[in-house]
Amino acid sequence: MIDAIGWLATTLFAGSYFCKQQDHLRRLQAFAALVWVTYGVLLGAAPVIVANVIVATLALASTFRRTPVAEASPSA
Repeated sequence: MIDAIGWLATTLFAGSYFCKQQDHLRRLQAFAALVWVTYGVLLGAAPVIVANVIVATLALASTFRRTPVAEASPSA
């Protein structure tokens, strides 16, 4: 059962690279990281938990951070 959660996290994270939109990629990576956190908790593996809490936080934060669109320069 615990291994299945680890394999699910791996599949979700790898699948995120097929996302065409950055927001979808980051949300899926955040979700995969949370599944990794669950896996780490079940194993009692602090490095897995901490690393993936950081990844999930950064992925979600970057999803909601908006970068202004650059204005087109006028043609000469």
